[in-house]
Amino acid sequence: MSSEERLSHSELRLRQITDTIPAHVGYFDHDWVFRYGNKRYAQWFGTTSEAMKDRPILDVIGPHVFAQVEDKVRRALAGEQVSYEYSMPGPGGEILFTRSTLVPDFGPDGEVIGCYVHAVDVTEQRRTQTALAQAQKMEAIGQLTGGLAHDFNNMLTVVMGNLQGLVEALGDHPAVAEYVEPALAAAEGGAGLVRRLLAFSRQQPIAPVVVEVNELVLDMARMIRRSLPSTIAITTASRDVDLHALVDPNQLESALLNLALNARDAMPNGGELRIECSLECLEGRAANDIELPPGCYVQIAVADNGTGMDGATLARVFEPFFTTKTFGRGSGLGMAMVYGFIKQSGGGVRIRSRQAVGTTVSLLLPQAPREAAPTAVAAARAPAPEVSLQGRLVLLVEDDDKVRDVVRKQLSALGCAVLEAESGHEAADMIENIPAIGLVLSDIVMPGGMDGRALARFVRRFRPEVPVVLMSGYAERAEAGRDDAEVPVLDKPFPQERLVEVLHAVLA
Repeated sequence: MSSEERLSHSELRLRQITDTIPAHVGYFDHDWVFRYGNKRYAQWFGTTSEAMKDRPILDVIGPHVFAQVEDKVRRALAGEQVSYEYSMPGPGGEILFTRSTLVPDFGPDGEVIGCYVHAVDVTEQRRTQTALAQAQKMEAIGQLTGGLAHDFNNMLTVVMGNLQGLVEALGDHPAVAEYVEPALAAAEGGAGLVRRLLAFSRQQPIAPVVVEVNELVLDMARMIRRSLPSTIAITTASRDVDLHALVDPNQLESALLNLALNARDAMPNGGELRIECSLECLEGRAANDIELPPGCYVQIAVADNGTGMDGATLARVFEPFFTTKTFGRGSGLGMAMVYGFIKQSGGGVRIRSRQAVGTTVSLLLPQAPREAAPTAVAAARAPAPEVSLQGRLVLLVEDDDKVRDVVRKQLSALGCAVLEAESGHEAADMIENIPAIGLVLSDIVMPGGMDGRALARFVRRFRPEVPVVLMSGYAERAEAGRDDAEVPVLDKPFPQERLVEVLHAVLA
């Protein structure tokens, strides 16, 4: 073999090696012209090794990437080894990321004659980092929200309970409409704010049932129509019939209303809002992108042709308290609530947006078998029969004396006789020694080693005939299979009507 043949064989072997390694390898000279790129590097920019050879850097990588790397190339050609990351749109519209290092190539005289490029695709790593950061954010928000919700909802229970008592006491007095009702509405707004925070952190209680999505969307479209100006047209469509999803219908309606109002704000001069339902099957990267296992999901896509969002806004759209609206027009919790609720329901959210083109938000929900729907929905909507509360002895267990006072007044107004306890242990002693107790109403979070759930288990063992209702400003729901998992929970703050509803249900 001649020396020329050996050189050609060596070059071929080197090319095979660089084409095989899992990295992007290239070389450009001091004139900013590529002289080599391995197979992976060329494919990254949608070309071939032969086609990128002897072409300027700008022509190969395009203006979007060039704007991000131009300064790094200049520094590398000045003799500095430079490492950096850049992003670029992929063939399917997704964002790809790579980490690149430029190593200067010095000639015999010490001058830089070109640069070697070594780059790796870090898209999956960035996606994992983003998911981890989101999970950590969710955990932090959840911890903050839990403490906030417990204390704040206790305060709202006192405020709302006393305001409702004032409404009953004053009757038709003019002060009710002028002072009391606005205060009551503000307190209810505060309770709603806490619920949205809990929804974002995926700790809002939900009651999933099997829902026929097409029917729900049609009903919601009629309500949304009344909330939008006449300059916005609403259309609905379904690509599949009998779409059944396992979801909390009230929360889903709230999420769709949030999306519709956001679309309204994105179309100040009018436009079209389209809600389309379909069965969407996800595999591979499409499933990974929204952190769902591969499979088929019920999709509700809410699309507008409004102003759209830029990349910076799109990256933060699900953050709590982030809003592009003017001060006072939004809390920044609408999209965060939608995201948290859908994730808590076992689904995912996919969002696509282009400025001056519009936005499409797709909610993907777990599919449910059709045959389960009638039973589940009927059970969810079955009214509880009324049972007389007059003269029934209720043990009220609450460590906050102001909350206890409000709830005692509510129970007394229903004709109940009320015993009070400040702790779980005090309540347990009463249950053992007072046979006349006919119902236990207890807070969940209490000091002293016996909380409301432990008290409920105690009652189940020693007085199984006595029904128990728990109250909660915030507490995680019991796990399925536990003795107290089926104990009804009354979420604070609650009006007297809700208290009556739960007591009737548990006594029946």
